[in-house]
Amino acid sequence: MAGWVYRENNVPHYQRLFQAGNKKHIRQWSQTPKSKIILPLYYVMLFGSFSASMYMIGRQIFGHKTWFGKG
Repeated sequence: MAGWVYRENNVPHYQRLFQAGNKKHIRQWSQTPKSKIILPLYYVMLFGSFSASMYMIGRQIFGHKTWFGKG
């Protein structure tokens, strides 16, 4: 029921990891092993949604209310 109470404390491990990155001038969010997977997906979603918004704003300016075609 309360299995999380007896977990190993990972705070000292992450403190060493993040403090070692400061000497190498690596940003904190790109220091963990998971960040090699998560950050590219985040950037694709961030810039993809921004590009899609700018595309549709341009279409709205010219009077088109749909993604494709003349509608």
